[in-house]
Amino acid sequence: MDKQGRLLEIGPTDNTSDQRTPRQRLRLIPEAARASFVSFAPARAMSRQHEADMTRIAPGRPRAKGQPIEVTGTLRSETGRPVAGAMLEIWNANTFGRYTHSEDHSGLPLDPNFLGLGRVVTDEAGRYSFWTISPGAYLARPDIGRWRPKHIHVSVTGGSSRLITQMYFPGDENNASDPMAILMGDAFERNIGQPYETPDSDVELGYRFDVVVGGRNATFFE
Repeated sequence: MDKQGRLLEIGPTDNTSDQRTPRQRLRLIPEAARASFVSFAPARAMSRQHEADMTRIAPGRPRAKGQPIEVTGTLRSETGRPVAGAMLEIWNANTFGRYTHSEDHSGLPLDPNFLGLGRVVTDEAGRYSFWTISPGAYLARPDIGRWRPKHIHVSVTGGSSRLITQMYFPGDENNASDPMAILMGDAFERNIGQPYETPDSDVELGYRFDVVVGGRNATFFE
């Protein structure tokens, strides 16, 4: 008999989230099949140095509008082991709340000096760091007046897995009504970046966001 796992909860959603959530219980992939999986990520992921600075579209170009921030943290397994060599891809809206994407039809201003895309690779201790512009909130559901709070998307790729999560900001007035935050419940605190001062960096504020893959204290992934 096939082993079955948890049933994913479907809470209040935006856009197509409800359509992408399985209605049936997840099934555990047999060990023999898991062992045969081939990694689709390069054995040695690479990123260019300037990709960690999302506040500019290229070195020497003007800085984007808004508050420049730093995000740092570690990537660890459920046992606390650092995960080295993992690729983190980051994207977020600009200071006005608009993405540089063809499907963003919000009408909010674009910033010619902000693409909102970056990549970094974790070091031997599982650490990562990048700069970006603090994103703006945006009206995700005009029909019901639901706003999405400030957030940064983080994709983690390592081995044969790719997981996507979001870092939220403390004190945002729209956090409590966010669909993902509601689904997370008390675990939402794990997805909030913790602010710190950056007196020695060319950014206004820093946020620590540690990512844990697996286990009871895992970061919430989409």
